[in-house]
Amino acid sequence: MRRTITQRELRNGSGEVMRALDRGEHFVVTRNGTPVGELSPSAPGPFVDRGVVLRAFVNAPVVERERFRADLDDGVDHDAEPRA
Repeated sequence: MRRTITQRELRNGSGEVMRALDRGEHFVVTRNGTPVGELSPSAPGPFVDRGVVLRAFVNAPVVERERFRADLDDGVDHDAEPRA
């Protein structure tokens, strides 16, 4: 269900609107009685449990910071000219 709110309600109650979006509510925003936009919750991104990620990298090699940085610097043209 969509809730209609005025521009003023959005401005003055933005915190409550954000909490309502977190709860999955949808809004139609009006200005002078005319709908001008809609607000809806974002689709949640993929969530991977921290433990799963840590287990995936348990056997990964150690990254040596200085060597990694040197490899990056070798592959980058530090004197690049901006495009016109």
